[in-house]
Amino acid sequence: MATIKGGEFLIKEIKSEDIFISEEFNEEQKMMKEAVIEFIDREVWPHKERFENKDYALTEEVMRKAGEMGFLGVSIPEQYGGIGMGFVSTMLVTDYISSATGSLGTAFGAHTGIGTMPIFLYGTEAQKNKYLPLLTSGEKFGAYCLTEPGAGSDANSGKTTAELTADGKHYKINGQKMWISNAGFAEIFIVFARIEDDKNITAFILEFDKENPNGVTLGEEEHKLGITSSSTRQVFFSDTLVPIENMLSERGKGFKIALNSLNVGRIKLGAACLDASRRIITESVKYGNERKQFKTAISNFGAIQKKYAEMSAKTFTIDAACYRAAKDIQNMIDDGLASGKSHQDAELAAFQEYAIECAIIKVYASEVSQSVSDEGIQIFGGMGFSKDTPMESAWRDARITRIYEGTNEINRLLTVGMLLKKAMKGEIDVITPATEVGNSLMGIPSFDVPDFSELLSEEKAMIAKLKNAFLMVAGKAVQTYGMELESHQQLILAAAEVMIEVYMAESAILKAEKIAKLTSEEAAECQIAMAKLNLFNAVEKAASMGKEAILYFSEGDEQRMILMGLKRFTKYVNNPNPIALRKTIAAKVIAENKYCF
Repeated sequence: MATIKGGEFLIKEIKSEDIFISEEFNEEQKMMKEAVIEFIDREVWPHKERFENKDYALTEEVMRKAGEMGFLGVSIPEQYGGIGMGFVSTMLVTDYISSATGSLGTAFGAHTGIGTMPIFLYGTEAQKNKYLPLLTSGEKFGAYCLTEPGAGSDANSGKTTAELTADGKHYKINGQKMWISNAGFAEIFIVFARIEDDKNITAFILEFDKENPNGVTLGEEEHKLGITSSSTRQVFFSDTLVPIENMLSERGKGFKIALNSLNVGRIKLGAACLDASRRIITESVKYGNERKQFKTAISNFGAIQKKYAEMSAKTFTIDAACYRAAKDIQNMIDDGLASGKSHQDAELAAFQEYAIECAIIKVYASEVSQSVSDEGIQIFGGMGFSKDTPMESAWRDARITRIYEGTNEINRLLTVGMLLKKAMKGEIDVITPATEVGNSLMGIPSFDVPDFSELLSEEKAMIAKLKNAFLMVAGKAVQTYGMELESHQQLILAAAEVMIEVYMAESAILKAEKIAKLTSEEAAECQIAMAKLNLFNAVEKAASMGKEAILYFSEGDEQRMILMGLKRFTKYVNNPNPIALRKTIAAKVIAENKYCF
């Protein structure tokens, strides 16, 4: 597989052989997948009602069992108590373990991601040897204390302080943290605090023992819209002593640790939305096949079939992007290890490299999770609004995904911001292709009819045009506003929307093409239909968002010229038939009585 740099998908043609798809799981991964599904069907799905009734003890109990099964340390090397299966396998476990309730999904994500990874990525050998075996086994659980009443998205503005004691052996921590996942049962806290007047915060590892609280008190459990059995509390520190050897990394590196931990959390959150969406579709199809109205099953109605098709196409697209990016990250980790880097440094470099893709997947997957659960309620009708069916809890659980690991607004701004930063550092050349696209607007477009006889060739040409649309909009925005661009947030949001659609649509098209190559075009008919339907929606959105951006930064003849360019870049030669595509997809899931891809 060719190694693609983070963000490079915008300026390169990516081939289906360059991406990994979940259909290529090896035998070990397939066994792990079956083990996690069986675990959820046994330990979680039958107890949905208990999770909805704030049974925090059940969440803790299931997390301990997950530790016994080895699910908490999938990618952590064996020397630290993990099973060393790599990042794709971590994504796989996150995907399937989060499917039945957001309460467990959040507890698992907070523990294995932001609760464990900062120690693995930034800890000393002594810290890793001491804490990682406890965390990977589930003997102790982790929590991540970053957010404060006055420091949410602006994480570096926290007021919690760390002061060196007179004997120089401890730091004394004072302050308050809020929205801390797992706080009710965690015993290892990653705490962020500021030393003196440092510009940036510092991270510490704090061991918490309820019998000897060391100045730590917990607030009551928060009353939340969803994830009701995920423990979420405020944490207060009053002269809490942390040994100096428990500083994580170096003084003032806390903000960097926070940002890089979030990169891992974002892509894993994308995976955590995936099997939940598959299950919602399956439950909706089962219900639609059984529910009779006007003397026929409601799944026979076109209005319901449209929902099944759109839900399936979007879920298929998340699957494509999650495992594509996961394997890119894994490949870079493997390359780093082969070149002599430590596991720690190799992972850190890979997560930083693909930060753009992690943010894209987080935004898209969390919004699909919400729309799929919303449509699930709609298909169930009045019953969907009832707590007796799983739809309303799925909808409530989905809502938080657009807020944590950085709000979707922040993540959208980050995608474009990180790309421009890479361009300015010379890590990726988007200026040359953006200039070429701009110059091409002056030329006469080709009126030759291309040969689209090869499977998905027109769709791949359409992806290339969407990339040009992004480069045109982003290039002109940078040219117009330069360093002031970040103060034009609505413009950046519009550009980000195009960028997100490009990556996600390309992922789905390449996955469908690869499945067709591995099987046959006939066998992959529905996957091809889902990828085409998703691309149709992506083109519509890119045209709308691109236009919004162009109307903002241009006027007169220049505006007319750029709008013509946008029209050229969002125009099919042969328009797809979205209704026919939806019918193909819906017929398959209805016949199978489940999401079957």
